[in-house]
Amino acid sequence: MLVYDPEQLQTHILQMEQAGLVTRTFRRLDAARQLAIIQATLEEAVASGPSQLNIKQVAERAGVAVGSLYQYFENRDGLLAFISDLCVRLMTDMFALARPYLLAMPLRDALQAYVGGGLEWGEAQAELLRFFARAAYHSDSELSEQVVRPIADTMRQLAHDLLAQAVERGEVRPDIDLDSTARLIHAWSIAAGDSQLLPYLNTYFQVTGDGVTPERSFDAFIALILQGIGPPTP
Repeated sequence: MLVYDPEQLQTHILQMEQAGLVTRTFRRLDAARQLAIIQATLEEAVASGPSQLNIKQVAERAGVAVGSLYQYFENRDGLLAFISDLCVRLMTDMFALARPYLLAMPLRDALQAYVGGGLEWGEAQAELLRFFARAAYHSDSELSEQVVRPIADTMRQLAHDLLAQAVERGEVRPDIDLDSTARLIHAWSIAAGDSQLLPYLNTYFQVTGDGVTPERSFDAFIALILQGIGPPTP
């Protein structure tokens, strides 16, 4: 079941209506019907692949008539554009909510909370996670630009800003290359988190296994980062 803030969801739907991604008829539906259509679309996109989204199957999953969906979305591509934009909005909402708390933490605590919080969010938002994973790990250039890049840019920028705050607090050497270091932390956090949320990736990444728990792996990598970029030992 999708976990969401009802008021924020309605704000997003209104904005998407103004952008032409959904009709006023959809916005005026009761929240339960809206959610049923959103969840059905996510489920069908995961089952068939976003680029092969089947509007008839979405209608069946949602328990609505196919004709009703065409009152809400212009066509199959319109439905895909809607769910793609909503995925970006809901995922970036999560980062925006966490951002001020993470920036106020020491870097070690912030990195632990960043990865740990991402795992908790991914487990709670299974439908969104699976949809994003299909976009991120299957070759589809359109979805890569529409869905993956804006979320990845948000994540990388947060890693950059965490480092910049750590520099100001004297936790990190002032001469580090912020941009490249942020990209490496961004890549590590993806490997660490996605390998646990999508276990098939751990076969390749080998983040955990043979007694190495996620906590041990995350602690070791954070220690490695801080050892490499921390201030010189007196």
